Amino acid sequence: MMMAKILMITGDFTEDYETMVPFQTLLATGHSVDAVCPGKKAGDTVKTAIHDFEGDQTYSEKPGHNFALNADFDTADAASYDALVVPGGRAPEYLRLDPEVIRKVQHFFEAGKPVAVICHGAQLLAAAGVLKGRTCSAYPACAYEVTASGGTFADIAVTEAVTDGNLVSAPAWPAHPAWLKQFLAIL
Repeated sequence: MMMAKILMITGDFTEDYETMVPFQTLLATGHSVDAVCPGKKAGDTVKTAIHDFEGDQTYSEKPGHNFALNADFDTADAASYDALVVPGGRAPEYLRLDPEVIRKVQHFFEAGKPVAVICHGAQLLAAAGVLKGRTCSAYPACAYEVTASGGTFADIAVTEAVTDGNLVSAPAWPAHPAWLKQFLAIL
């Protein structure tokens, strides 16, 4: 298996598990991962939030950990990476407003490089205009963004993932085993 150089774009109040678990799993399997956030540098941290499913109409949110970034957003050249990971949480909601984030995301689709997105990360893909004609799962509250941007929303179990070409997506962190397995397969 080729060891990939992976870019992870994240931000404050990213979902804790959806950031830390793929970051650590990809490192443990021999890949390199640069975790970046606009306006922050290597060594800075982003706050995470823990989302849980406790029987309410939507997920609950609790404070998570501080996640240390290990690369600088400004110097991360998308062309030098083999793949992209976009965690969920609240970060994609505001990251999608950053033109440079959008350019970086678009690069991976234009180049046909592997992309893994989970939960609210689909909001960032929708804003980047890369979902037209694609099947993408996400947290169900993001189904509108997927379909409004021309994609097909994959309404799958919270423990499942779906692969459409170079895109692997899942609804939330309970899908980590399926999501990461499918992403590792296309890396």
